Amino acid sequence: MLKMNHLSKVYRTHLIETHALRDFSIHVREGEFVAVTGPSGSGKTTFLNIAGLLEEFTGGEYFLDGVDVRGMDDAARSRLRNEKIGFIFQGFNLIPDLNLFDNVDVPLRYRGFNASERRRRIEEALARVGLSARMKHYPSELSGGQQQRVAIARALAGSPKILLADEPTGNLDTQMARGVMQLLEELHADGATIIMVTHDPELAARAQRNVHVIDGQVVDIQAEPRMRGLGVVVPQAAQA
Repeated sequence: MLKMNHLSKVYRTHLIETHALRDFSIHVREGEFVAVTGPSGSGKTTFLNIAGLLEEFTGGEYFLDGVDVRGMDDAARSRLRNEKIGFIFQGFNLIPDLNLFDNVDVPLRYRGFNASERRRRIEEALARVGLSARMKHYPSELSGGQQQRVAIARALAGSPKILLADEPTGNLDTQMARGVMQLLEELHADGATIIMVTHDPELAARAQRNVHVIDGQVVDIQAEPRMRGLGVVVPQAAQA
């Protein structure tokens, strides 16, 4: 599903080289829920930006759903991103002047779906997050937890192969955060592949597998993720 081998990312100015990622390797399989943790400045955001095809990398390999993304131009990266990836941001990134229906509609228009197909997808996605009755409301009329649910619906409407969540509960109080996390767990149980960056160890512990990053390197990967619903521990050799 998502495979990075010995990835590096270097930011250069005329005076300074900053190594954001060093020899970074990770493999996320279809249907996994992976939490990526680490201190501020460890490279988590850089990893997520590269995973989401928002940034290019300096060296190594990155395969997204079997596609080698090296050397792709901006147009090809945009097409692949729109087809394969759904984003859930900490700040929701909703457009305040659009109602919920139209917020979810925006990325679907870029995909070129016709009006009836867009409506079907929007209604299904908003129903999935429990907001069917509010589709004509505006973001300012919702709580923070509800706004994050709209952001999740917007990601789901495009039927992405993978959901990338950047601190999805970071702007929410404890009760709202629990509700959003429960929704992510339900989506995972239904087969969604999710990568979640978080500072919260309690939330990370609820993921299927944890990856810890320090100084741009993966320093700890849970070696034995459990297969969903089977209670079977996968030997590390079988994951290579």
